[in-house]
Amino acid sequence: MFNKDKVFLGIAPIGWCNDDMPELGAENTFQQTVSEMALAGFTGCEIGNKYPSDPVELKKALDLRGMRIASRWFSSFLIAKPYEETEREFIKELEFLAAVGANRINVSEQSYSIQGQVDTPVLDDKKYVMNEEEWKNFTEGLNKLGKIAKDKGFKLCFHHHMGTAVQTAAETAKMMEMTDPDLVFLCYDTGHFTFAGESPLEVLKKYVDRVGHVHLKDMRLSVVEEVKKNHWSFLTAVRNGSFTVPGDGDVDFDPIFKVLEEANYEGWLLVEAEQDPAKANPLEYAIKARNYIREHTGL
Repeated sequence: MFNKDKVFLGIAPIGWCNDDMPELGAENTFQQTVSEMALAGFTGCEIGNKYPSDPVELKKALDLRGMRIASRWFSSFLIAKPYEETEREFIKELEFLAAVGANRINVSEQSYSIQGQVDTPVLDDKKYVMNEEEWKNFTEGLNKLGKIAKDKGFKLCFHHHMGTAVQTAAETAKMMEMTDPDLVFLCYDTGHFTFAGESPLEVLKKYVDRVGHVHLKDMRLSVVEEVKKNHWSFLTAVRNGSFTVPGDGDVDFDPIFKVLEEANYEGWLLVEAEQDPAKANPLEYAIKARNYIREHTGL
């Protein structure tokens, strides 16, 4: 069983309003979003584009609802820009997150990413592949950022992601092997490994001791087949329902929960399922996810 005092349940605002496609859920306000998260039974969330930029205002709104910030996405550009540029922005994010009481930050390498290119097929080998010098610069940069994070009481959790230079299980393994296990952790995402054609369970078994943050994301594999057939981009796939909440798709979460439980995982289990809110009512799907997690973990 998970330790209820050390494992927390959160949900990302991307089901209400999409950061990459802000027209999806444009009608949903920050106040509505966090109220519905709390109503569905979650106690934490990540940060979306409608959240207040003032940490005092943000924390007050969350405190009123018994909510807190779990983590936040951070885009690194360790192979496309001077390291110092990424470091400056990283420190700013850590300061903001510290002000709202968080202790995790999710880093995704966005140099040459195709995830936001609406006309670039995501499964047609169009994504960027790093050379050995770039791998060295990338992983050394992550170690430096990880040390800064650790010194400030944070865990840097690296987010593998479709359309980026770290998408596959092999790329994730190389990143893990070339970074310091005391400084760089994994933001483990069930959906992105499944989308990439990998086994999320096998990756988890290999790296469970370095998982610092968990994104629970289900996949509709029938949509992934359409992505392949129609040469869709990542964003087009999202619009067409590639992702959904746990229990509503084709990912088998029970063995994943078991591995995390047996490793005594501590931290956040965070539902992150970007969908079109006009097609998938955010509150309805948040409740569906919360019920599924309760039934399958006891949390």
